[in-house]
Formats: sequence, structure tokens, C-alpha cells
Amino acid sequence: MTFDLIANDPHSKARAGVVHTDHGAIETPIFMPVGTAGTVKAVQQRDLKDDIQAQIILGNTYHLYLRPGLEVLSKAGGLHKFNGWDRPILTDSGGYQVYSLSGTRKIKEEGVKFRSHIDGSQHLFSPEGVMDIQRTIGADIIMAFDECTPWPCEYDYAARSLDMTHRWLQRCIQRFDSTEGHYGYSQTLFPIVQGSTFKDLRVKSAEFIAEQGREGNAIGGLSVGEPAELMYEMTELVCDILPQDKPRYLMGVGTPANILENIALGVDMFDCVMPTRNARNGMLFTTQGIMNIANKKWADDFTPIDEELGGYVSTFYSRSYVRHLFHSKEMLGPQIASIHNLTFYLWLVKQARQQILAGTFREWKDRMVKQVMTRL
Repeated sequence: MTFDLIANDPHSKARAGVVHTDHGAIETPIFMPVGTAGTVKAVQQRDLKDDIQAQIILGNTYHLYLRPGLEVLSKAGGLHKFNGWDRPILTDSGGYQVYSLSGTRKIKEEGVKFRSHIDGSQHLFSPEGVMDIQRTIGADIIMAFDECTPWPCEYDYAARSLDMTHRWLQRCIQRFDSTEGHYGYSQTLFPIVQGSTFKDLRVKSAEFIAEQGREGNAIGGLSVGEPAELMYEMTELVCDILPQDKPRYLMGVGTPANILENIALGVDMFDCVMPTRNARNGMLFTTQGIMNIANKKWADDFTPIDEELGGYVSTFYSRSYVRHLFHSKEMLGPQIASIHNLTFYLWLVKQARQQILAGTFREWKDRMVKQVMTRL
């Protein structure tokens, strides 16, 4: 994997670049739809390509390991062949799922023992094992195994966790560099910066991760409940340390405003379940602001969901019709909403890229943050 830095915004730390992988190029800044179990919920691959124009999607190591399992994925020829997606894929390491399974897991130096949420069976995720699992899944970009600390978090716990995450990273790197991909194309390992919301720990981690010299780097442990201003403070601190010539991926973020503000701080890659999860609950993000499609005010609004956005579902279906689908509990409602929201997120980062290239990002960002978060 290589990264070309194309432009820097003169009035912020925003940048535009291109990530090159064996499954295609990714123009940054980019948002990556989350396909937890090998599918972006309620969205076909054709919609992801043609309407949403996704350039890369995510898979989840924990969920794919449990279902369909490594044997099936290996026989299929990897996740690309299994789900029919021929563009880049990124897999997380399962560290966040381990964090969220706090009641059924034990963290030790060896790794993490946990019980499956499906059948209660016991499993061990070690740094080496997670590298092997992600080799079998076959994503273009794979993540190091880390511990995602909760927020708020005691300083001593965060410090101990960080040191272990760094030791785990060295084990990940050793295993990754001593093995080959299974399917004839290259894979890339991203380390993850941790340290909760403690400045000295974030600096220590960012410096350690930068020293590893990998092709890209990630920032984890944010967007876990801390105030947005703390997230921005930690992100800026870390981005100022991580190499300029490598892509920076802020994991699990976030709202449209979060994405725009973090682009301004130097982040290149984002993912979040928000556009699809909120879509299934009737929240639509539009170029003019946020709609709760269940509200009565849309009952006789026969205008398209978002004519300015473009894309098939956003310009073909009326607000009234989509509201009817939700009230009737028709599956098509969440499907339309999911495609629409992802189309909006990809539109937003594409607009940001164009503004960076034009040198006008800062002024546009300040205006758009207010606009896209307005309640309609």
C-alpha cells in the first residue's frame, strides 16, 4: 500500500490524498461504510458501488471469525470473493468488540479470552492469532490487536493498558512480517494509537506508533463517550505527531460534524455505524440538515428525500412515501434510509476533498458543520 499526499488546505490541517491498494485507489478524505458481518446492513454491493459510490468498506474480525468462520472464508477465497466486493476492504482486529464484551472476557498478557455472544463458546484472541485470522479474511488493510479503554478511565489503568497494547503491537508486527497473504495480493498492517484522554499517554503512544514505520496509522479509543472537544484535542495532538506522508484513520467516528472537524485536524479515513444504524431508526442526514422521517410534518411532503444530494433513492422516493414505509414497518424503509445516509456521508467527504483541493475548505467547513447538523 502507498499513499500520495496531493494537497494541504492553507487555512487548516486538512489534506487530500490517494491510498493505493491492490484492489484499487481510495481518494481521501474518505468515509468507509461498516459491513460488520460481511455486509453493510440492508445494502447490496451494487448500491454501494453505483449509488453510494463507496471506495472501501469494513469487515469485523470478531464477527467474521465466529460466523461464517475461517474455514468457509478460506474456501471462498477470502472475504472479497465471499461477498462479491472487488474494491478495498479494511478489517478491525476485534479489539473494540472485546471492549464491548466487558462482562464475558478476561484480558491477560497472552491475549483476551472471551465467550461468543452466539453460543457461549470460549475463544482466545492473541496478537498472533488475530494476524492469522485477518490473513484468512483477506482484507487489504488490517488492524493491530489492541485494548480499547473505556471513558472515563483511571490514569493508571490507561497507562498499563497502553503499555500492553504496545507490546501486543510488536507481536502483531512480528507475526505479520513473518507471514504471507493467502490470496495473491498484498495486505497492510495499521498500528493503533491509544491512551484514553490523557495527553502524555497519547503523545507517548503516537510517538511509539510513528517509530514503527508502517504504511498507515490509526487512532483508537475515542468516540467512546467523551465530550467532542476532548476528542478533537486528542486527535489534533496525535495528528501533529504521526507522519505526514502516511494516511491517518480515526476509528469509529462519527457524526457529520465530527467528520468535518477531524478532517480539519488532519484525519484522512473514517468509519462509523451511525449512518446505517440511525437510518434504521428513521433518522436521515441530508444536505440541509437532519430529518426524523417518522415526524408528521413529512406525511404529505411529496418532494424527494434530498434532491440536492443526487443518487437514485435520494431523488426518486418522496419523504411522504418513506415515512409511510417506516410507519408500516416495511423493510424497504430502512433500506432506502440506509442507502440515502451512506450516499450523504460519501458526498460529504467528497465535497470536503474538493474544497481542500480548491484551498477553500476552512470557510466551507465552518458553514457546513452548522448546516448538516440543523434539525429540520
